[in-house]
Amino acid sequence: TGAYLTEVSVPEGSKAAGLTLRAFEDGLGAADAQVVALVRNAVRMSAPHGGRKIRAGDILVLEAEVGTLAEALAAYGMDLAEAPKGPGGEAAAGDGAADDGAGGADADSDGEADRRGDGAAVLREFAVLPGAGVVGRSAADLRLRTRYGVSLLAVSRGGRKPVARLRRVAIKAGDLLLMQGPPEVLADFAAETGCVPLGDRELRLPDRRKALLSAAIMAASVAVAAFGLLSAAMAFALGVLATMLTQTLPLRRLYTVIDWPVIVLLAALIPVAGAMETTGAAGLVARVLVDVVAQGNAVAALTVILVVTMVLSDVMNNAATAAVMVPVALGIAGALGVSADSFLMAVAVGASCAFLTPIGHQNNTLILGPGGFLFGDYWRFGLALEVIVVAVAVPMLLVVWPL
Repeated sequence: TGAYLTEVSVPEGSKAAGLTLRAFEDGLGAADAQVVALVRNAVRMSAPHGGRKIRAGDILVLEAEVGTLAEALAAYGMDLAEAPKGPGGEAAAGDGAADDGAGGADADSDGEADRRGDGAAVLREFAVLPGAGVVGRSAADLRLRTRYGVSLLAVSRGGRKPVARLRRVAIKAGDLLLMQGPPEVLADFAAETGCVPLGDRELRLPDRRKALLSAAIMAASVAVAAFGLLSAAMAFALGVLATMLTQTLPLRRLYTVIDWPVIVLLAALIPVAGAMETTGAAGLVARVLVDVVAQGNAVAALTVILVVTMVLSDVMNNAATAAVMVPVALGIAGALGVSADSFLMAVAVGASCAFLTPIGHQNNTLILGPGGFLFGDYWRFGLALEVIVVAVAVPMLLVVWPL
């Protein structure tokens, strides 16, 4: 959809304050954003020199892909200049009508209804069609916040950079608008103005309070399980409950964030693993690996389990690989008469090392296209990495979980 032009404020305490514009842009790195203007004391400086230092209270006009706006904000603790803060510090389509040129009293005197929704604010992209009701008007003219209950966060205009402040930019046909507000209010805005919503994609503003809270809940769950205060299942179940109670994760998103294909896959493979153990298939495989490959040597058997698990993880889901290999590892440990802990940890390590193919893990698949990789590129780099893993993991397993 092209780069958006948006305004970002520099609050007190921001990591950007004191940096030069050049250092600030370099720090954005992966966000691929650039500063096209700086507003200081109501004076706009277009194409400011890279050596100019940023001050608290400045407004930076950034050109960036919409998907990287949140990354740019989180990196320096900055805020979208047109996104007012709601309770708890969340960006919300709330008050602050003075920014769009119309106070609340003006809206009431015109008899305009305040249609701010009670739902959580979301981000949506809209294309401005010829003849749309917003063409030729700015956010201030439209009184977006008081009349519609939405905020204009950014504008994309086919590579051309508007020279006015964001709330004063006259909207043109063909512009892309990044809007924020409750979903039902945004839908009403689109219907009334003739703007067309684009296909949904994940667009979120960072919420530092919720990020810290979710990290604390995760750390507490891990600590409770690690110190044996509760079982892992109970500890993480309580963590999920705490996440729901603190609204770190909205209830309506609870089912959408669960990776259901993996759940179904595990549900299907756990009985398979049980059947392998019950029918003796796992024991048969274990005996073949012990007698033929490892020839009764426990260390060699541990290495074989690690390598086999790594190979399977390159073509199967890692959780599915672990489910299949655990009975085999237990069978080998039983046949050799040694502790099963080291073998089980070898399965855990091996299942996490899918470096040879782009299909072994979703992260491998995600970088296949954007990185310009071929299928065969993975094993060229991954083989050396897996050799290093084996060389380091086997001695460490023997030290930490001795046979």
